[in-house]
Amino acid sequence: MELKVNQDNCLGCGVCVVACPVNVSISNDVAGGHGSRTEEVIMMVENGVIKLFSDDKCTKCGTCQMFCPVDAIFLE
Repeated sequence: MELKVNQDNCLGCGVCVVACPVNVSISNDVAGGHGSRTEEVIMMVENGVIKLFSDDKCTKCGTCQMFCPVDAIFLE
């Protein structure tokens, strides 16, 4: 399985970024709802949409998908 983002649906709300347990463990800034200061995270909001950075760190837990209000991020 691979993490994918449908940019046409993405609102750039960042819920997936905050919901992701791996993101939170990598960057404490994310847990507080702030943007990550490192690109070591799996994903973050950039220019109003979600951009994948270190998606190889994804544990395929599906938490991001569960919290996305528009089903823009998913495992395929």
